[in-house]
Amino acid sequence: MSCYTVTLAGPGPWGFRLQGGKDFNMPLTVSRISPGTKAAQGNLIQGDVIVAIDGVSTEGMTHLEAQNKIKMAHHSLALTMTKSKRPVPMAPPRMDAVIPMIPHQQVAPPPDCSFTEASAAGGSETLCCLQW
Repeated sequence: MSCYTVTLAGPGPWGFRLQGGKDFNMPLTVSRISPGTKAAQGNLIQGDVIVAIDGVSTEGMTHLEAQNKIKMAHHSLALTMTKSKRPVPMAPPRMDAVIPMIPHQQVAPPPDCSFTEASAAGGSETLCCLQW
């Protein structure tokens, strides 16, 4: 697990929202960063996990305990972080890729379908008249 530290100059407000904690059965994470704030300027990354607050491990820390620890930081706030285990984004399917047709998905025109070519100003159209 690779950790990094973000130190924000105080006093607060710091400009980020906390999520999780022992009481939520989730790791403490940064759920939101407000633009233009100390957290944004300090390169805090949304979704990353807070491992320690001012050197104190967050393992077993409730949400309220973490909030209070952050609020107690007046001169600076040091957060030890680790990257979240976000799923690797999948590449979107290519639109030019050939998608094979399964035989039962192929649509064949009914045997009594007649095609008619019609012309009008600006082009022509093919019309299919179906009779069931």
